[in-house]
Amino acid sequence: MNEPLRLLLIDDHPLLRRGLSELLGASPAFCVVGSAADGEEGLALALALRPHLVVLDLHMRGMGGLATIAQLRCRLPECLVVVLTASDAREDLLAALRAGADGYLLKDGDPEHLLASLQNCCRGQLQLAPQLATLLAGEPVDAPRTPQAVELTARERQTLALIAEGLSNKLIARELGISDGTVKIHVKHLLSKLNLHSRLEVAAWAHRGGLRSGMAGER
Repeated sequence: MNEPLRLLLIDDHPLLRRGLSELLGASPAFCVVGSAADGEEGLALALALRPHLVVLDLHMRGMGGLATIAQLRCRLPECLVVVLTASDAREDLLAALRAGADGYLLKDGDPEHLLASLQNCCRGQLQLAPQLATLLAGEPVDAPRTPQAVELTARERQTLALIAEGLSNKLIARELGISDGTVKIHVKHLLSKLNLHSRLEVAAWAHRGGLRSGMAGER
């Protein structure tokens, strides 16, 4: 039997923290190891407890969600970070993804969907609230408009297709039979060539251009 995943909550609303702790703690998939009321306290707990996953609000008093994500990415790069927020604003979504969030979910979502999304995130799949997908559909100002407008190597195209399927670097490496480090290089090149900032923006670009379905047979 797999051990439950260690999870840390960061949110400045005590009732919500308690409700989430009870909901997630009741699932055999998770063990809530701590909770914090702001980013500064949450970062200190994360460094001490080394959780697998941090679920945090975006707008909090003191150190906010974006600054906390940046610190977690720098100091605990292997820790997954999922934003759970009331904001469905496109600028907040893009800012969180560019800061390095592994998912962006809304607080008014279904509890079962939250549990499933967090488990999928821990399996290496980027997670986004379904109703937010259209927020990524707008074309980035400087991004190529079609797959034909950018020159990608065969391996970059394969990597792009797997990012569009929501796979993590580790799963992409396993699928393609290459190292994690090589995948990171391909992802870096993709972000540069497409002039994008996050994996979810890359996935949205691939879906818009029909690149994902067109590459299914290349792997």
